[in-house]
Amino acid sequence: MIETDDINGVNKLYESEKNNDAYHALRKRLQDNLLLFLSQKTFENDHSETYDALRLLVVGRFLLENDVIRVAFKCLDKAERLAEQLEQFNLLNELLLLKLQYAHLPGAEDLEVLTTRFLRNQGYMQREAKLNMAYAFLRQELKEIHLEGKIVNLTTLMITTIRKYKISARELMTYKSIYQILYIANEYAAIQQNYGLIERYINQTNQFIQDQAHKKQSYLFYHISILYLLANFHLRQKDFARSASYLREMMDLMMTDSRYRGLFYLRHQLLSALNLFFTDFAEDAISVLQESLSNIKHTYKPEDIEDLRICLTMFLALCNDKRSLKQMALLTRTDAWYEKKMGMLWTIRKNLMEILVHAQFSNTELAISRLNSFRRRYKKYLQKTSEERVLLFLKLVEKYLLKPDVAFEEAYKKTVFNLLSNPENNDIFTLSFIAWLIARWEKKTAYSVVLTLIQHENYTQYDTSE
Repeated sequence: MIETDDINGVNKLYESEKNNDAYHALRKRLQDNLLLFLSQKTFENDHSETYDALRLLVVGRFLLENDVIRVAFKCLDKAERLAEQLEQFNLLNELLLLKLQYAHLPGAEDLEVLTTRFLRNQGYMQREAKLNMAYAFLRQELKEIHLEGKIVNLTTLMITTIRKYKISARELMTYKSIYQILYIANEYAAIQQNYGLIERYINQTNQFIQDQAHKKQSYLFYHISILYLLANFHLRQKDFARSASYLREMMDLMMTDSRYRGLFYLRHQLLSALNLFFTDFAEDAISVLQESLSNIKHTYKPEDIEDLRICLTMFLALCNDKRSLKQMALLTRTDAWYEKKMGMLWTIRKNLMEILVHAQFSNTELAISRLNSFRRRYKKYLQKTSEERVLLFLKLVEKYLLKPDVAFEEAYKKTVFNLLSNPENNDIFTLSFIAWLIARWEKKTAYSVVLTLIQHENYTQYDTSE
């Protein structure tokens, strides 16, 4: 009843209005019990070093309260070493406060030494708080850029934010802060359709990783995430060899911890497949995605699964394979869900792809219907975010749908080629859409066209006779 939000079900269960309170009391008890159950399960099943430190803190406090002093301090010392190594400053704060509270007991550390460590950790906590506030501010700005078309220079925004929260350059040199900066930069580049804008951040990240190479890896999650973002950057810059190199590093780290292998596996497979596909190994790329989708686990994120499915649909469609229709039919969630979970750009590309796939396999009426729906839903948003080029692309598709022979007219071809001269259309995914238009008159697969486009540094010199 709670899952379906069945209001009528409440009336069936409790006939009298006086019993509404009984329903809500029961619902509250159920929620409290579920939360207690989840917290216990989390402690039982999570074997990370952070949880080990937390368990030792809980046990240490219990032992101190029950006068088992020597063992208690041993537990707390071990917990502190783990928390310090992992830079879990909030946890360290709790540990040091507990040690200070019982500093009068025999076997406790010197009060002055404890106080010095506690105050130093307070400084680290303040530093982390500033970084988190800056990250939250940047994410908010990113949202406005994405949804409202706000015009922002990323470098200026970064410098302004760092000054606003009084963050020093030294404070930025941690795996967590580097990951956060790189994540913001990557999202900004995706929105702007220009990964060249963030090259300076990529170079800084590479330098940081080289400097940290000799140190013990404590931040495996952030390190793997950084490698993923670097692999994605080089993929989008068409440096496929370097992207593949980062993916190999990423897999090596994933294999050291089963938790992270499960968390990052689908994302790794997605980039691996894209690298294969755009280096003329389409069959291998399709096999990688099919195998990944056939071994889906309940622990995988729905967003990662949808990413793989839309990618497989795109691969099959570009290769003129009708199985793309079947894959596309499996993308069953609503546009609202996709917009919220996958982002506007992803959802817009999905809708455009659906139009093209239906057009490609002669479902013309359905393609026109989807095109009109797309225009109704996204036209105002695209105009607001200065993305008229999408509407221009849509107009070219519509012309082809209404009169397929228009693709052979010189004026139509010229308009399509003009799209290639726009630097914003230099992205591999955008080129794939343009390749679809060119393939209409070349009588080739869109895949062969996009490979030719990628191989040409100057797209305006693209020779249709090749």
